[in-house]
Amino acid sequence: MRIIGLDYGSKTVGVAMSDPSGFLASPVETIKREEEVNLKQTVRRIRTLCEENEVRTIVLGLPKNMNGSLGARAEKTLAFQKRLQRDLYQIEILLWDERLTTRQAEQPMIEAGMDRKKRKEVVDQLAAVLILQSYLDAHQN
Repeated sequence: MRIIGLDYGSKTVGVAMSDPSGFLASPVETIKREEEVNLKQTVRRIRTLCEENEVRTIVLGLPKNMNGSLGARAEKTLAFQKRLQRDLYQIEILLWDERLTTRQAEQPMIEAGMDRKKRKEVVDQLAAVLILQSYLDAHQN
């Protein structure tokens, strides 16, 4: 059984997936949308990934403020979680603290001299990998 990790953003969702043993997270794709509130195709794509890979758990990154409080982006993530729970009711949707994951994902690419456009194409997937790998590491037997 695999686990999906999601990095939810205003126009993109980075997707990562665990290996069957639940040991290693790998990038899958970035789901893009034109409008922040139009989630139908995004949810449909996540459902397809879950069905094709026998996913029973989704780990959704929750962007807390550095002091642990929830800001506007976290509130939107909580609304997205509710939407996923409604449409993917058979799948467990867990929240996982994602503070600084985008920055952690982007820093090595900046140091390597990767241009902004190329970074933007993969940073959400890498952030999703960091979210999921953190979850997997915390739940190793």
